[in-house]
Amino acid sequence: MRAALLLLLLLVTLITVKSVAGGKNKKGKNKPSQSGSECTDWRYGNCLPSNGDCGAGFRDGSCDQQNNRMKCRVPCNWKKEFGADCKYRFGSWGECDPSSGSRTRMGTLKKALYNAECQQTISVSKPCSGKTKTKSKGKKIKGQVN
Repeated sequence: MRAALLLLLLLVTLITVKSVAGGKNKKGKNKPSQSGSECTDWRYGNCLPSNGDCGAGFRDGSCDQQNNRMKCRVPCNWKKEFGADCKYRFGSWGECDPSSGSRTRMGTLKKALYNAECQQTISVSKPCSGKTKTKSKGKKIKGQVN
C-alpha cells in the first residue's frame, strides 16, 4: 500500500514539473525581438492578412538597419476606413437623417497600436433601420408554451 501511494505521489510530482517546465512561453509574443539590439524606435506597418481581407497575417517592422516580421491578426469586422490598428471609443448613434437615410456617431481615439497614424476623431455612419427595436417582455423558457 505504501509503495503504491509513493509511486502515485512520484507520478503526480513528475507530471506537475513537466507541465510547468513545458508550458507555453508567452513572453515576447507579438513583441519586437531584442536579439542583441538596443534599438528602441521600432516602426511597424499595417497588419497585412495572408489571404483575403481578414484573418492571420504579418506586420513588418524596422528600426535603423534591422527588420522584423511579426505574426498578427486582422479582425474580420474591422472598419477599413480607419484601420485595425486604431481603436476608438464611440458615442451613441444619432437620430436618423431623413435626407441622407443614415445615422452617424463620433469616435475619439482610444489607442493607436504599433505607432499607427490615426485620426483623433472620426465619424461613421450606417443606414437607418426600417423597424424600431423593442425590448423583449421576458425570456422564453425551453419547453414553455404561451
